[in-house]
Amino acid sequence: MRWFGRGKSSIKKLAIQPPAPFPQRHGIAIVVCVKDEGAYIGEWVLFHQAVGVRHFIVYDNGSTDDTCTILRQTLSPDALTIVPWAGRMTYGEDERFLDCQVVAFAHAILNFGGAFRRMAFIDADEFLLPKKGRTIEEALVATQNFPNISLPWHMFGTNGHKTKPEGPVLLNYTKRSADPLSRREHSTNFKCIVDPCEVVEVSIHQFKTREFGDLTVNDGGHRFTRRGRKSAAFYSNQFLQLNHYYSKSEEEVQAKIQRGSNFATSREKLEAKIRATIANIEADEIEDHAMSEFVIHSAIELTVDDRGQDRVVAQSR
Repeated sequence: MRWFGRGKSSIKKLAIQPPAPFPQRHGIAIVVCVKDEGAYIGEWVLFHQAVGVRHFIVYDNGSTDDTCTILRQTLSPDALTIVPWAGRMTYGEDERFLDCQVVAFAHAILNFGGAFRRMAFIDADEFLLPKKGRTIEEALVATQNFPNISLPWHMFGTNGHKTKPEGPVLLNYTKRSADPLSRREHSTNFKCIVDPCEVVEVSIHQFKTREFGDLTVNDGGHRFTRRGRKSAAFYSNQFLQLNHYYSKSEEEVQAKIQRGSNFATSREKLEAKIRATIANIEADEIEDHAMSEFVIHSAIELTVDDRGQDRVVAQSR
Protein backbone atom coordinates (compact mmCIF):
# COMPACT_ATOMS: atom_id res chain seq x y z
CA MET A 1 0.00 0.00 0.00
CA ARG A 2 1.40 3.45 -0.84
CA TRP A 3 0.18 6.89 0.09
CA PHE A 4 -1.16 9.66 -2.15
CA GLY A 5 -1.31 13.33 -1.26
CA ARG A 6 0.99 16.33 -1.20
CA GLY A 7 1.58 19.24 1.14
CA LYS A 8 -0.73 19.62 4.10
CA SER A 9 -3.85 18.44 2.32
CA SER A 10 -5.48 15.37 3.79
CA ILE A 11 -4.74 11.98 2.25
CA LYS A 12 -7.95 10.76 0.62
CA LYS A 13 -6.89 7.91 -1.67
CA LEU A 14 -4.68 4.86 -1.45
CA ALA A 15 -3.11 2.58 -4.03
CA ILE A 16 -3.33 -1.16 -3.32
CA GLN A 17 -2.43 -4.50 -4.85
CA PRO A 18 -5.76 -6.30 -5.41
CA PRO A 19 -6.38 -9.50 -3.45
CA ALA A 20 -6.48 -12.85 -5.21
CA PRO A 21 -10.02 -14.19 -5.72
CA PHE A 22 -11.06 -17.23 -3.69
CA PRO A 23 -12.02 -20.22 -5.88
CA GLN A 24 -15.62 -20.17 -4.65
CA ARG A 25 -16.08 -16.43 -4.17
CA HIS A 26 -19.64 -15.22 -4.60
CA GLY A 27 -22.23 -12.70 -3.51
CA ILE A 28 -22.11 -9.08 -2.48
CA ALA A 29 -20.75 -7.56 0.73
CA ILE A 30 -21.39 -4.09 2.08
CA VAL A 31 -18.56 -2.20 3.76
CA VAL A 32 -19.64 0.57 6.13
CA CYS A 33 -18.11 2.80 8.82
CA VAL A 34 -20.44 3.54 11.75
CA LYS A 35 -20.59 5.45 15.00
CA ASP A 36 -23.65 5.50 17.26
CA GLU A 37 -26.13 4.37 14.59
CA GLY A 38 -28.30 2.36 16.98
CA ALA A 39 -31.48 4.27 16.13
CA TYR A 40 -31.47 3.10 12.51
CA ILE A 41 -28.88 0.35 11.98
CA GLY A 42 -31.45 -2.44 12.41
CA GLU A 43 -33.58 -1.09 9.57
CA TRP A 44 -30.51 -0.61 7.40
CA VAL A 45 -29.22 -4.19 7.74
CA LEU A 46 -32.66 -5.81 7.51
CA PHE A 47 -33.39 -4.01 4.25
CA HIS A 48 -30.04 -4.83 2.67
CA GLN A 49 -30.20 -8.44 3.80
CA ALA A 50 -33.62 -8.65 2.14
CA VAL A 51 -32.21 -7.40 -1.17
CA GLY A 52 -29.48 -10.02 -1.25
CA VAL A 53 -26.45 -8.74 0.63
CA ARG A 54 -24.46 -11.78 1.75
CA HIS A 55 -22.19 -10.14 4.34
CA PHE A 56 -21.79 -6.88 6.28
CA ILE A 57 -18.28 -5.65 7.11
CA VAL A 58 -18.74 -2.97 9.75
CA TYR A 59 -15.96 -0.65 10.92
CA ASP A 60 -17.04 0.66 14.31
CA ASN A 61 -15.61 4.10 15.09
CA GLY A 62 -15.99 3.92 18.87
CA SER A 63 -19.78 3.63 19.20
CA THR A 64 -21.05 4.17 22.73
CA ASP A 65 -24.67 3.21 22.04
CA ASP A 66 -26.17 -0.19 21.15
CA THR A 67 -25.11 -0.22 17.49
CA CYS A 68 -22.93 -3.32 17.76
CA THR A 69 -25.40 -5.12 20.01
CA ILE A 70 -28.19 -4.62 17.48
CA LEU A 71 -25.96 -5.81 14.66
CA ARG A 72 -25.04 -9.00 16.50
CA GLN A 73 -28.66 -9.68 17.49
CA THR A 74 -30.01 -8.99 14.01
CA LEU A 75 -27.43 -10.79 11.87
CA SER A 76 -26.01 -14.29 12.13
CA PRO A 77 -22.26 -14.63 12.75
CA ASP A 78 -21.62 -15.77 9.18
CA ALA A 79 -23.22 -12.57 7.86
CA LEU A 80 -21.35 -10.07 10.04
CA THR A 81 -17.81 -8.89 10.64
CA ILE A 82 -17.25 -6.02 13.09
CA VAL A 83 -13.84 -4.35 13.08
CA PRO A 84 -12.97 -1.86 15.88
CA TRP A 85 -11.86 1.29 14.05
CA ALA A 86 -11.74 4.21 16.50
CA GLY A 87 -9.21 7.03 16.45
CA ARG A 88 -7.54 9.51 14.12
CA MET A 89 -4.38 9.10 12.09
CA THR A 90 -1.88 11.50 10.59
CA TYR A 91 1.00 10.86 8.23
CA GLY A 92 4.40 12.46 7.78
CA GLU A 93 6.20 15.31 9.47
CA ASP A 94 3.52 17.78 8.42
CA GLU A 95 0.90 15.53 10.08
CA ARG A 96 -1.47 15.35 7.14
CA PHE A 97 -4.81 13.94 8.19
CA LEU A 98 -5.33 10.40 6.92
CA ASP A 99 -8.94 9.70 6.03
CA CYS A 100 -9.78 6.72 8.24
CA GLN A 101 -12.76 5.75 6.08
CA VAL A 102 -10.48 5.35 3.06
CA VAL A 103 -8.10 3.22 5.14
CA ALA A 104 -11.06 1.10 6.28
CA PHE A 105 -12.18 0.57 2.68
CA ALA A 106 -8.67 -0.46 1.62
CA HIS A 107 -8.41 -2.77 4.65
CA ALA A 108 -11.74 -4.40 3.76
CA ILE A 109 -10.70 -5.08 0.17
CA LEU A 110 -7.30 -6.45 1.12
CA ASN A 111 -8.48 -8.65 4.00
CA PHE A 112 -11.97 -9.75 2.94
CA GLY A 113 -12.35 -8.91 -0.74
CA GLY A 114 -11.23 -12.25 -2.12
CA ALA A 115 -14.38 -13.94 -0.82
CA PHE A 116 -16.90 -11.75 -2.68
CA ARG A 117 -17.87 -11.09 -6.26
CA ARG A 118 -18.75 -7.49 -5.43
CA MET A 119 -18.34 -5.01 -2.59
CA ALA A 120 -20.53 -1.93 -2.04
CA PHE A 121 -19.10 1.02 -0.13
CA ILE A 122 -21.93 3.07 1.35
CA ASP A 123 -22.93 4.77 4.61
CA ALA A 124 -25.56 3.81 7.17
CA ASP A 125 -27.91 6.52 5.88
CA GLU A 126 -27.70 5.21 2.30
CA PHE A 127 -29.83 2.42 0.83
CA LEU A 128 -29.45 0.45 -2.41
CA LEU A 129 -32.89 0.14 -4.00
CA PRO A 130 -33.38 -2.44 -6.79
CA LYS A 131 -35.57 -0.94 -9.54
CA LYS A 132 -35.41 -4.06 -11.72
CA GLY A 133 -35.42 -7.44 -10.03
CA ARG A 134 -35.73 -8.30 -6.37
CA THR A 135 -32.07 -8.14 -5.35
CA ILE A 136 -29.07 -5.88 -5.90
CA GLU A 137 -27.36 -8.56 -7.98
CA GLU A 138 -30.42 -8.90 -10.22
CA ALA A 139 -30.50 -5.12 -10.62
CA LEU A 140 -26.86 -5.12 -11.76
CA VAL A 141 -27.29 -7.58 -14.65
CA ALA A 142 -27.07 -4.74 -17.19
CA THR A 143 -23.56 -3.83 -15.96
CA GLN A 144 -22.29 -7.16 -17.37
CA ASN A 145 -19.85 -7.71 -14.51
CA PHE A 146 -17.99 -4.46 -15.14
CA PRO A 147 -15.71 -4.06 -12.09
CA ASN A 148 -16.53 -0.43 -11.21
CA ILE A 149 -20.11 0.86 -10.88
CA SER A 150 -20.95 4.42 -9.81
CA LEU A 151 -24.35 5.31 -8.37
CA PRO A 152 -25.36 8.96 -7.87
CA TRP A 153 -26.87 10.13 -4.61
CA HIS A 154 -30.63 10.64 -4.55
CA MET A 155 -30.75 13.14 -1.70
CA PHE A 156 -33.67 13.18 0.77
CA GLY A 157 -34.18 16.05 3.23
CA THR A 158 -36.43 16.55 6.26
CA ASN A 159 -39.68 15.77 4.42
CA GLY A 160 -41.22 18.49 6.62
CA HIS A 161 -40.69 16.50 9.83
CA LYS A 162 -39.93 18.77 12.79
CA THR A 163 -39.48 15.88 15.22
CA LYS A 164 -38.40 12.30 14.69
CA PRO A 165 -41.43 10.40 13.33
CA GLU A 166 -42.34 6.91 14.42
CA GLY A 167 -41.75 4.07 12.02
CA PRO A 168 -39.14 3.25 9.36
CA VAL A 169 -37.07 5.85 7.57
CA LEU A 170 -37.90 4.21 4.26
CA LEU A 171 -41.62 4.92 4.69
CA ASN A 172 -41.34 8.33 6.35
CA TYR A 173 -39.15 10.10 3.77
CA THR A 174 -40.46 10.35 0.21
CA LYS A 175 -39.28 13.79 -0.99
CA ARG A 176 -35.91 14.15 -2.67
CA SER A 177 -33.92 16.55 -4.78
CA ALA A 178 -35.22 16.45 -8.35
CA ASP A 179 -31.77 16.44 -9.95
CA PRO A 180 -29.25 13.89 -8.59
CA LEU A 181 -26.54 15.53 -10.71
CA SER A 182 -27.32 19.04 -9.51
CA ARG A 183 -24.46 21.53 -9.48
CA ARG A 184 -25.61 22.87 -6.13
CA GLU A 185 -22.93 22.68 -3.43
CA HIS A 186 -22.75 19.45 -1.37
CA SER A 187 -25.74 18.01 -3.25
CA THR A 188 -24.09 15.65 -5.73
CA ASN A 189 -21.74 12.72 -5.30
CA PHE A 190 -21.44 9.01 -6.00
CA LYS A 191 -20.95 5.74 -4.15
CA CYS A 192 -19.48 2.68 -5.77
CA ILE A 193 -19.92 -1.05 -6.12
CA VAL A 194 -16.75 -2.78 -7.28
CA ASP A 195 -15.11 -6.11 -7.96
CA PRO A 196 -12.67 -6.07 -5.03
CA CYS A 197 -10.21 -8.34 -6.84
CA GLU A 198 -9.73 -5.69 -9.55
CA VAL A 199 -9.35 -2.52 -7.42
CA VAL A 200 -5.96 -0.77 -7.55
CA GLU A 201 -6.93 2.61 -6.05
CA VAL A 202 -9.36 3.34 -3.22
CA SER A 203 -11.16 6.48 -2.10
CA ILE A 204 -14.61 7.17 -0.67
CA HIS A 205 -16.46 8.17 -3.82
CA GLN A 206 -14.39 6.67 -6.64
CA PHE A 207 -12.12 3.73 -7.44
CA LYS A 208 -9.66 2.63 -10.11
CA THR A 209 -9.49 -0.93 -11.42
CA ARG A 210 -6.61 -2.90 -12.89
CA GLU A 211 -7.76 -3.21 -16.50
CA PHE A 212 -10.04 -0.20 -16.91
CA GLY A 213 -8.37 2.52 -14.84
CA ASP A 214 -10.87 5.21 -13.87
CA LEU A 215 -13.57 4.00 -16.27
CA THR A 216 -16.86 3.35 -14.49
CA VAL A 217 -20.39 2.43 -15.53
CA ASN A 218 -23.84 3.56 -14.49
CA ASP A 219 -26.51 1.06 -13.47
CA GLY A 220 -27.34 0.51 -17.13
CA GLY A 221 -23.80 -0.52 -17.98
CA HIS A 222 -22.80 2.60 -19.98
CA ARG A 223 -19.12 3.50 -19.59
CA PHE A 224 -17.80 6.90 -18.63
CA THR A 225 -14.58 8.33 -17.26
CA ARG A 226 -14.46 9.48 -13.65
CA ARG A 227 -14.98 13.05 -14.82
CA GLY A 228 -17.58 12.04 -17.38
CA ARG A 229 -19.92 10.53 -14.80
CA LYS A 230 -20.81 14.08 -13.72
CA SER A 231 -22.45 14.74 -17.09
CA ALA A 232 -26.20 14.53 -17.60
CA ALA A 233 -25.66 11.64 -20.02
CA PHE A 234 -24.36 9.46 -17.20
CA TYR A 235 -27.51 9.66 -15.09
CA SER A 236 -29.61 6.54 -14.79
CA ASN A 237 -31.70 5.00 -12.02
CA GLN A 238 -33.53 2.49 -14.19
CA PHE A 239 -32.04 -0.58 -12.51
CA LEU A 240 -30.56 0.43 -9.14
CA GLN A 241 -31.04 3.63 -7.15
CA LEU A 242 -28.93 4.91 -4.25
CA ASN A 243 -31.09 6.76 -1.71
CA HIS A 244 -29.24 9.04 0.71
CA TYR A 245 -31.40 10.03 3.70
CA TYR A 246 -29.23 12.99 4.49
CA SER A 247 -30.93 14.91 7.26
CA LYS A 248 -34.06 13.12 8.50
CA SER A 249 -36.10 15.35 10.86
CA GLU A 250 -35.21 18.86 12.03
CA GLU A 251 -34.83 17.47 15.55
CA GLU A 252 -32.18 15.07 14.27
CA VAL A 253 -30.47 17.81 12.28
CA GLN A 254 -30.00 19.77 15.51
CA ALA A 255 -28.58 16.69 17.24
CA LYS A 256 -26.17 16.12 14.34
CA ILE A 257 -24.89 19.68 14.61
CA GLN A 258 -24.42 19.36 18.37
CA ARG A 259 -22.40 16.15 17.97
CA GLY A 260 -19.93 17.85 15.67
CA SER A 261 -17.72 16.19 13.08
CA ASN A 262 -14.14 14.99 12.74
CA PHE A 263 -13.94 16.83 9.43
CA ALA A 264 -15.33 20.28 10.26
CA THR A 265 -13.03 22.83 11.84
CA SER A 266 -15.85 24.36 13.88
CA ARG A 267 -19.46 23.73 14.78
CA GLU A 268 -20.39 26.90 12.90
CA LYS A 269 -18.85 25.60 9.67
CA LEU A 270 -20.53 22.23 10.16
CA GLU A 271 -23.92 23.86 10.66
CA ALA A 272 -23.41 26.08 7.62
CA LYS A 273 -22.62 23.04 5.47
CA ILE A 274 -25.57 21.02 6.75
CA ARG A 275 -28.01 23.91 6.34
CA ALA A 276 -26.76 24.67 2.84
CA THR A 277 -27.10 21.03 1.82
CA ILE A 278 -30.65 20.75 3.15
CA ALA A 279 -31.62 24.02 1.45
CA ASN A 280 -30.23 22.73 -1.85
CA ILE A 281 -32.10 19.43 -1.51
CA GLU A 282 -35.37 21.11 -0.69
CA ALA A 283 -35.08 23.92 -3.25
CA ASP A 284 -36.38 21.62 -5.99
CA GLU A 285 -38.02 18.53 -4.50
CA ILE A 286 -40.07 15.79 -6.09
CA GLU A 287 -42.05 12.95 -4.55
CA ASP A 288 -40.28 9.61 -4.91
CA HIS A 289 -42.27 6.62 -3.61
CA ALA A 290 -40.18 3.95 -5.31
CA MET A 291 -38.62 2.82 -2.03
CA SER A 292 -41.81 2.74 0.03
CA GLU A 293 -43.63 0.88 -2.76
CA PHE A 294 -40.80 -1.65 -3.03
CA VAL A 295 -40.74 -2.24 0.74
CA ILE A 296 -44.50 -2.66 1.01
CA HIS A 297 -44.84 -4.83 -2.10
CA SER A 298 -42.00 -7.07 -0.94
CA ALA A 299 -43.20 -7.11 2.71
CA ILE A 300 -39.65 -6.39 3.86
CA GLU A 301 -38.97 -6.51 7.60
CA LEU A 302 -37.58 -3.17 8.73
CA THR A 303 -37.78 -2.86 12.52
CA VAL A 304 -36.69 -4.87 15.53
CA ASP A 305 -37.68 -4.61 19.18
CA ASP A 306 -35.27 -3.64 21.97
CA ARG A 307 -33.87 -7.18 22.13
CA GLY A 308 -33.26 -7.37 18.38
CA GLN A 309 -36.10 -9.89 18.05
CA ASP A 310 -39.73 -10.00 16.88
CA ARG A 311 -39.16 -8.20 13.61
CA VAL A 312 -42.07 -6.12 12.37
CA VAL A 313 -42.97 -6.21 8.69
CA ALA A 314 -43.68 -2.87 6.99
CA GLN A 315 -47.37 -2.55 6.17
CA SER A 316 -49.21 -0.27 3.80
CA ARG A 317 -50.62 2.85 5.44
